[in-house]
Amino acid sequence: MTLLLEAVGVRKRFGGLEVLKGIDLTIRQGQVVSLIGASGSGKTTFLRCVNLLEEHDGGEIRLDGDPVGYRIENGRRRRLGEARIAAQRARMGMVFQQFNLFPHLTARENVMLGLTKVLGKSRAEAGEIAAHWLGRVGLAERQGHYPYQLSGGQQQRVAIARAVAMQPRLLLFDEATSALDPELVAEVLGVMQSLAESGMTMLLVSHEMHFVREVAHHVLFLDQGRVAQAGPPREIFGQPGSERLRSFLGRFHAVVGRDRVA
Repeated sequence: MTLLLEAVGVRKRFGGLEVLKGIDLTIRQGQVVSLIGASGSGKTTFLRCVNLLEEHDGGEIRLDGDPVGYRIENGRRRRLGEARIAAQRARMGMVFQQFNLFPHLTARENVMLGLTKVLGKSRAEAGEIAAHWLGRVGLAERQGHYPYQLSGGQQQRVAIARAVAMQPRLLLFDEATSALDPELVAEVLGVMQSLAESGMTMLLVSHEMHFVREVAHHVLFLDQGRVAQAGPPREIFGQPGSERLRSFLGRFHAVVGRDRVA
């Protein structure tokens, strides 16, 4: 499989607090990679560095072999111009905890916006693409609805359709279900699983351990800004290599237990 994303020694500091302390990660095309760990371990910060929403202070992130956000010039790191950064960001889609839909636009118009404004597609073509992806996420009958007319799960599915419609090389999910009522979580996870099964390359942060165990190809456990353990789900859930990981997974008894008896 083609190497799509590579992170080497990524560091990030907020003032005197070092949040990322040298993160290494690789994702190949078609893989689903998940970051797990306690709140504050650096998962969301790393995702935001990948998508250039935060500037990393050290190390390197490469997408399709191109350094993300910076270039090396005379041995020093130089930030890329805003146009180049915008082009890199357009190759990645991101689904946030909050849906971030425009309240004055319908579901279809929310999906169309990036297609017309960023990719320069005609409204007719953008409308066709939006209709296709809203159908794929089960919202064909809700295209003309405004966000206030949709449930939280439906709004998040619109957000996913909006991200995927841009045909990103990599799709990032930052706790996409954490703002949802429990009964709405399954419908969003179902869409994410369908995308994974279709071959979409995904990097996701999630506390839905059963979903991670079933869908991810590779799992990284982050602890205090470092990768404490990495491996396939069966290894991470079935053979936790540290007390910190065992303690973290102890909150999800059913998932851990199923792996240990498998």
